[in-house]
Amino acid sequence: MVFNRIALMAYLGGTTLLVDSYDRAINYYVGKLGFTLIEDTSMAEDKRWVVIAPEIGNGATLLIAKAVNETQRAAIGNQTGGRVTYFLYTRNFDEDYLRFKELGVQFVGQPRLEEYGKVVVFTDLYGNKWDFIERLQPALSE
Repeated sequence: MVFNRIALMAYLGGTTLLVDSYDRAINYYVGKLGFTLIEDTSMAEDKRWVVIAPEIGNGATLLIAKAVNETQRAAIGNQTGGRVTYFLYTRNFDEDYLRFKELGVQFVGQPRLEEYGKVVVFTDLYGNKWDFIERLQPALSE
């Protein structure tokens, strides 16, 4: 049965983010957004295995992949056709939002309150859209 096979999958470990430069991407995501550099291993003359995450052990990681051909370079910043690509969760929206603004992170619109929490869209170094979200805590049941 298909459902049994799906139930065996534990989690989505990560996804790939196409970039123009490993070091430029690391400087932005680690230096500006505060991600953690988990791994940076040289694999060949111009290829590295670079993994970052907002918080180690909590959610998916991003594999920073340097575009190597014209098709990949054309997809930088537009990997999902202009839709929000990534979802970054925070425990303190107001504090992190102000810190990001001070660091020059580019926001699209103003923060808003939705049924699920506070949210605002920002664009990263390459133009990828991110939802920046603080989830509302579910009500405690008695």
